[in-house]
Amino acid sequence: MNKADRTLSIIDPEIGKEVAAVPVNGVTGHEVIASPDGKTAYVPIYGDSGVGKPGTDGSNVVVVDIAAGNVTGSVDFGHGVRPHCVQMGPKDGMLYVSAELDDAIAIVDPKTLKVIGSVPTSQPESHMFVLTQDGRKAYTANVGPGTVSVLDLGAGKTLKVIPISARTQRISISVDDKLVFTCDQTKPRLAVIDTATDDVRGWIDLPGLGYGSAPTPDGEWLVVTLPALNQVAVVDLQSRRVAHTIGVPESPQAVVLRPDGMTAYVSSDAAAKVSCIRTTDWKVDGHIEAGRGADGLAWANRR
Repeated sequence: MNKADRTLSIIDPEIGKEVAAVPVNGVTGHEVIASPDGKTAYVPIYGDSGVGKPGTDGSNVVVVDIAAGNVTGSVDFGHGVRPHCVQMGPKDGMLYVSAELDDAIAIVDPKTLKVIGSVPTSQPESHMFVLTQDGRKAYTANVGPGTVSVLDLGAGKTLKVIPISARTQRISISVDDKLVFTCDQTKPRLAVIDTATDDVRGWIDLPGLGYGSAPTPDGEWLVVTLPALNQVAVVDLQSRRVAHTIGVPESPQAVVLRPDGMTAYVSSDAAAKVSCIRTTDWKVDGHIEAGRGADGLAWANRR
């Protein structure tokens, strides 16, 4: 997703090129998710400002036909909520969308494109979140409060609020659902939350302030962006230490892994590029030109 260009790049990873840039109705979106069949992308329209800063308040999610490269619909919240992160429920097939200004995660039926419910996070600025594989729980990174909310999606309630730091950003979950990771924005470290107890189990030291992160499909590594250093850190999840650092273009943001785990893709918003990093030797294999403000990434399985 290209924040500055206000477009969604559709990239063919086999040829390493952008094949389309879809305007998202002239407003800024940051994140994106693809449907399991790879046919549809969902882009929450956040607005023109950062978290907790004055600016426009987005009120919809744009629906994009990936093959056709055009907008086909929209989810209307009816009021400004600054929707940001979107995930697909692994069991129920519903869309879960962070509604920041409502202090909630909204639930959307992708067939009707209607909001059918919500789950309170009990915290402001619930920016990003992850779902467990059974679809029962969610963990939200609450930026300004510096906390993580633990949600029971079935019961529609907050189970717990976990203090992290004065400010936190982004969030990811291990492939076995046992650990949740979020980056402290006051110190160069990553909080490790044990999902069995929903407490901070410990910290992983980083070379600089971390941001986006994603685990490799084999569960052995966690790839973490370090925007101020123009680097990516690769954490060995067995030892809980940084094993590799990789230089990438300016201001890396998000990470997505190929389903086969062979490549990590990292967006760099200031450079308008996506880096392709081989996971076999942790070397940059090339860069893909994207739009200005390249940020959120999602993998679409073509069927």
